[in-house]
Amino acid sequence: MSAPQIDYSNVIADVLGPGGIEKERLEGDLADRFAVAHEVVQARREAGEMGFFDLPGDDATAATVQELADGFGQWFENVVVLGIGGSSLGGITLREALLGPAWNELDDDARSFFPRLYVLENPDPDTARGLLDRLDLRKTLFNVISKSGTTAETMALYLVIRGRLLEVVDPEKVHGHFIFTTDPERGVLRSISAAEGVPTLSIPPNVGGRFSVLSPVGLFPAAITGTPVDELLLGARRALDRCGTGVLRENPAGLLATVLHAMDTEKGRPIHVLMPYADRLRALTLWFQQLWAESLGKLRGSEHVGPTPLPAVGATDQHAQVQLFMEGPQDKVVIFLSTEPGEDVPIPALHGDIDALAYLGGATLGGLLDAERRATTEALRRRGRPSVTLHVGPVTPSSLGGLLMLFQIATVYAGALYGVDPLDQPGVELGKELTYGLMGRAGYAPPELPDPDPRWYV
Repeated sequence: MSAPQIDYSNVIADVLGPGGIEKERLEGDLADRFAVAHEVVQARREAGEMGFFDLPGDDATAATVQELADGFGQWFENVVVLGIGGSSLGGITLREALLGPAWNELDDDARSFFPRLYVLENPDPDTARGLLDRLDLRKTLFNVISKSGTTAETMALYLVIRGRLLEVVDPEKVHGHFIFTTDPERGVLRSISAAEGVPTLSIPPNVGGRFSVLSPVGLFPAAITGTPVDELLLGARRALDRCGTGVLRENPAGLLATVLHAMDTEKGRPIHVLMPYADRLRALTLWFQQLWAESLGKLRGSEHVGPTPLPAVGATDQHAQVQLFMEGPQDKVVIFLSTEPGEDVPIPALHGDIDALAYLGGATLGGLLDAERRATTEALRRRGRPSVTLHVGPVTPSSLGGLLMLFQIATVYAGALYGVDPLDQPGVELGKELTYGLMGRAGYAPPELPDPDPRWYV
């Protein structure tokens, strides 16, 4: 499959009903609107502002990543990624989707002697202590990911780990337990690397964190655990080719962005639910949540704009959220992901005398899961609730690379449609500055906070 196939019939008025989009508009005003957005994105890409478009074709970086991964993978039993947000979610998505959630529980033979892979993203002391206490740090590599080297959460974890390493290895060998993924020329980690000889991988300056999954940020953790990164990038290139046209009906990423934007701004549906029917894509929903939210939730002049992404997983959330989707406020669009299991599990034909069980015999778990997806899609349609389905096929490095690329391209198209810059995140800067002040960082004054009022405590 060259790229995920998009089925958008359940947002079309002829299929969905009055709440849908008239199909003629896909070759009329919506097509014209997308053509303008496509030109905006192309201009920014040609100006060198959207570096993530170039990552699938960067064979030199991929080769460097693979060389370092091959070397380090022979020396260490464990790899721990230190990063947060875009520096962690992409790597977690690749791990869960391609290695499976039980990777770290497998023995060496089952992992083909590739290292276990962990991610520390939140500086929660219980999580950090729980992991570090049970790992043999002498056999562990730490991949510190921060473009600036000033990310408070990541660098605090780095300091904790460096202190622990100093207790168990010779001081002159501590640097050998780190690899830094950071800015190619500047920043704190680049300075430490120059002083101590810590190996580094570079994040292109024009690639932001949430668009960095196909850079060394995501490629190194994938490569060191045996994922063929060339196949990952091949899938991304195929999606890039498929999503390069300015013709709306021929561009899956353009269709996704245009449909979701219209549903938000015209139909009052600002909540966009990503719902894969595969446990291994659960982390993908969190990666998409950051990508969609941080890129599109902006202040445009004096107007607050942007959709709200919501993660869900089928069939689990049929028992948790679908009641809301079916009968709650008419403010949601569901994006279903259809996949195929790598190896299905047959259901034995037992208890044939019990009608409630007999029908399951001879089917498969994968068949049941897909039937539930199709049934939920149809149930929503019958209630006038719109959805889009992306057919991914088997979850492979190639298909996942294509899906990740499609979502990133759709995001920058959506940014152009909303009239916002999808590459910045000014709304998070104030919180960072206040944190620096509370923690006593030089140059940041401690903020004045309201005095706690016991009247508001229960």
